[in-house]
Amino acid sequence: MSFQTINPTTGEAGPEFPFLSNEEVFAALATANACFHDDWRKRPVAERARIVGRAARILREKRDEYQRYLTLEMGKVTRFGYMEVDLAADILDYYARNGERFLATRTLPDAPGAMVVSEPIGVILAIEPWNFPFYQLARVAGPQLVAGNVVLMKHAPNVPQCALAFARLFEEAGAPLGAYTNLFCSVEQIADLIDDFRVRGVALTGSERAGMSVGERAGRNVKKTILELGSSDPALILPGAPLEHAIEQVVMGRTFNSGQGCVNIKRVIVVGKERGAQMLTALKERFSAIRVGDPTDAATDIGPLVSERALATLLQQIADAKAAGAEVVFGGKRVERPGFFLEPTIMTNISPENPLFDQEAFGPVLSFYVVDSEEEAIKLANATRFGLSGYVFDADTAHAQKVAAQLDSGMVYINTCFMDAPETPFGGTKNSGFGRELSELGIGEFLNHKLIKVTEIA
Repeated sequence: MSFQTINPTTGEAGPEFPFLSNEEVFAALATANACFHDDWRKRPVAERARIVGRAARILREKRDEYQRYLTLEMGKVTRFGYMEVDLAADILDYYARNGERFLATRTLPDAPGAMVVSEPIGVILAIEPWNFPFYQLARVAGPQLVAGNVVLMKHAPNVPQCALAFARLFEEAGAPLGAYTNLFCSVEQIADLIDDFRVRGVALTGSERAGMSVGERAGRNVKKTILELGSSDPALILPGAPLEHAIEQVVMGRTFNSGQGCVNIKRVIVVGKERGAQMLTALKERFSAIRVGDPTDAATDIGPLVSERALATLLQQIADAKAAGAEVVFGGKRVERPGFFLEPTIMTNISPENPLFDQEAFGPVLSFYVVDSEEEAIKLANATRFGLSGYVFDADTAHAQKVAAQLDSGMVYINTCFMDAPETPFGGTKNSGFGRELSELGIGEFLNHKLIKVTEIA
């Protein structure tokens, strides 16, 4: 078994990287654990932050190289690849700039002599997906390295060159051996690492099934976890929403990154039959203008899906939904060309009994609903086991905020398709997982918030 590059644009196989042996995996853990106890945790926060900040500078200096890895291994459209590289660098910079403030000792005004000291806990094992190969890693590495933890990173098997490139950043920035370690390892080896006492926390971004497995194993070992899992993100188009703006945002929110994003808009819920008909007509027109093709072509809007398997899964979801009564009103077929391309797709008439009603379609497949009232829209939006993000469109932003408060999700964006940023927390509720990444909350998940209470002797 191995990690391997397969170019999604052509289907051609690239370099292979074999799994580490068990001895190599646990040697890496021993090195990381020694680095934590003997070196990294003892360094001043400012010194750790300087190294992370240096990694950000190197990433910006080499953004052309790093962008090419994204297109090669997961088919990311070039201009979106640059956006991801820049966002990853921004995240590293954010924690480098703010780490000392976030980790400063806090006094408790209501408890004289009491203070809370934030201390790192040790080796953090991270298991990350392929859809944003650098952004996902930066969300863990930036805060945890500045905090004084060390990171063992298991990336997705289809983006090995991205994984190696990101590890080089910290090596070139001067991080000691063991501070950040890339692992080419198996699911079974990950399970053994979670069982090892030296691993003190686990972060996973992945499927609901993977989250259940990792969460169960970590729980048995009394280890803190962050789980960022699946989603079925609704966009509510309220009666006061300017349709043209909402349509523009929905198109981008569903098709960005070829629809392969945790917080991509998955479902559109329009209040009002007339407006629903107008919006569906406009969406079909916009989808027909989307250019599907080579991600290196500046004219391309949507590149390939990441793999043959991903494409087959979506085609099966579409077929199953049709068999259960749903209607494909646009797209729904494989694009006849080399690589793993799917037509952008819109589906309607999706009943609660339809399998697509509560599935995540991880690609450019939009589920479209029309309801009669705002109350129905909120109820439908919440009628899912997922709760990652939601979207509300309305000219009256005060009213939109009241609607947002009624959505069962970790994040709600008003009048925009998404806007991830280093300073805003990312995470969900229900079966979308728990814990937060990014912002000040993201650095606090794997810290020991130690109380020190001083009593003076009279």
